[in-house]
Amino acid sequence: MDSITQAVLGASIQGALLGRWQGRKALLYGAMLGTLPDLDVIIDYGDAVANMTQHRGFSHSLFVLFGVALLLTWLVRRVYPHQGYSTQRLFATVALILLTHPLLDSFTSYGTQLFWPLMPTPTAWSSIFIIDPLYTVPLLIAVLLGLAFGLRDKMAKAPLIALALSTLYLGSTLAGKSMAEQRVEAQLARQGIQAEALFSTPTPLNSLLWRVIVLDGEDYHETLVGWLDPQPPRLTRLSRGTELAEVLADSAAHQRLAWFTDGVLRYDQIGEHLVVTDIRLGMTGVHPFRFDFARKQNGEWQIHEQIDRWPSPLTDLQHLQVLWRRIWQPDLQVPLAAWASELGKPQLSAARQACAAGHDDC
Repeated sequence: MDSITQAVLGASIQGALLGRWQGRKALLYGAMLGTLPDLDVIIDYGDAVANMTQHRGFSHSLFVLFGVALLLTWLVRRVYPHQGYSTQRLFATVALILLTHPLLDSFTSYGTQLFWPLMPTPTAWSSIFIIDPLYTVPLLIAVLLGLAFGLRDKMAKAPLIALALSTLYLGSTLAGKSMAEQRVEAQLARQGIQAEALFSTPTPLNSLLWRVIVLDGEDYHETLVGWLDPQPPRLTRLSRGTELAEVLADSAAHQRLAWFTDGVLRYDQIGEHLVVTDIRLGMTGVHPFRFDFARKQNGEWQIHEQIDRWPSPLTDLQHLQVLWRRIWQPDLQVPLAAWASELGKPQLSAARQACAAGHDDC
């Protein structure tokens, strides 16, 4: 989730458990602790693929964060040994703040390595968009009220109420995910499509309209499913470009990216470049994680030793407006095929050249 959400989540937990003794300071301490695991973003792991797939790694491990909670509790008790609350309450607070950070991240589509240093596919329950106001706003209101009026008397329960509301909403997103997947699975059965894998995620900033991806051999299908849809979902067949994946058979970076994304990738030849796109994140045709893996020279593919990001179009407000209208107008035709076709257009190569030249419009 975004940093603001993680900060107000941590602040609300500490406010609920230690606000009686710490007052407004509890909100500050909790916000700082809540954002601590994301400090791994300052580490450069060497190239774009490594930076993506190492993020939410050791700093989001439940094993590591449990140990950090023990250490921080011991340090605080050494410095402030005579507080009115117990060591057990302090540890519970610190542990909850640190552990809920990666657990909340796991509800997004990115992928969180909860069990690092073990190496299962990163957890991505993908039931909530990385920014969702309905989850964040109750927590933000509770923190603002606590800062304005303190955490005593009537305001003492505000963080707890906010946590309950946000948690209930988070649970409701799992119901939306189940609804979307069941409708798509029923449609696949009607069309006789044997899916290799199915990935669902909410569209930006809401949990009412879902984007579902179905891997099917050399192709994949995309569709949108909303709570208000009276008809079965319409599947749009798109090419994955899997024949290009054979070029990367010996690429350790590609193997790691495929592990991290569970294989939900698309391959495009753009000019002389082989571009791999993580199609789980963002929205159709606008995906933030694209990578330039190889370049064709003299008819042969040369795999890059260091993988760079490939420029992706900025989020199109018109696309967002169409998706918002689609929630309330189930019969609205969303041009998913046209949006996805933008991923293979050569003008992105020109954009990359502009970035390499240091132009300001990158």
